[in-house]
Amino acid sequence: MRIVIALGGNALLRRGERPDADIQIARLAATAPSLAAIAAGHDVLIVHGNGPQVGLLALESTADTGLSRPYPLSDLVAETQGVIGYWIQQALSNAGLTRPAVTLVTQTVVDADDPAFGIPTKYVGSGYPVDDARKLALTNGWSVRPDGAQWRRVVPSPVPRRVVELDAAELLLRSGVTVILGGGGGVPVVEDGGRLRGVEAVVDKDLTAALIATELRADLLVMLTDVDAVYLDYGTPAQRPLRDVSTADLAAVTFSAGSIGPKVTAARRFAEGTKGRAAIGSLDDATAVIAGTAGTQIAP
Repeated sequence: MRIVIALGGNALLRRGERPDADIQIARLAATAPSLAAIAAGHDVLIVHGNGPQVGLLALESTADTGLSRPYPLSDLVAETQGVIGYWIQQALSNAGLTRPAVTLVTQTVVDADDPAFGIPTKYVGSGYPVDDARKLALTNGWSVRPDGAQWRRVVPSPVPRRVVELDAAELLLRSGVTVILGGGGGVPVVEDGGRLRGVEAVVDKDLTAALIATELRADLLVMLTDVDAVYLDYGTPAQRPLRDVSTADLAAVTFSAGSIGPKVTAARRFAEGTKGRAAIGSLDDATAVIAGTAGTQIAP
């Protein structure tokens, strides 16, 4: 079976945790045995998020007085692809995966005139108390929004249109390689007169994962994050998990654009476009989510 697994950046670094490398490496090490077992028996592509990580790099770049200007987000997305891909490769190998695993620095083409460039919604970086977030926004020219009890930076998140390195990923899969690609949704680029150039954005990794899964004819798209399922009325006393649902069921509900919404949209696009199964659940329950016994299971 061909499986695309999307790992959320927040699954590696939980809300409120310090953005230390050791914390993220330890979380991957705990989950790697189940991921390695899946990759040993199936053709697996892993797409990872980078919201907390790219935000940290952006903050460091902005604070560096030795730079004439901060590094653009597109460059920082490429940096996170390298470091998180390395962590995943090493964790899989240490967990006993004998297949080779490689990370592709991946570019994702977006439309230069995508309306998302004028409406930032993608959370990046750590959370702050509201007063601190507003001071950072004023100092750095950021947009900030509430994310639960804290406030975070938000950046444009245009819709992915094409993954440049998809043919290379297909060749690697056919050679028995586990492929890590599309990290952080892919480095956001636009086509300009036949040339590619990076843009100031972060593409949603779940939408990129759905595009990859559709184009590479995957049998299953799984999104693993820091919640155990999709919830109705999340964060209220009436919240309740969705378990087995259809894409029509999901279409009837409005979900938050900055968190679970893109995952639901990605699941719907894949399931409706391929008639395959999609699933959303906790990184800690990866094996059960993939088996269809945990998380939210979405059918066309």
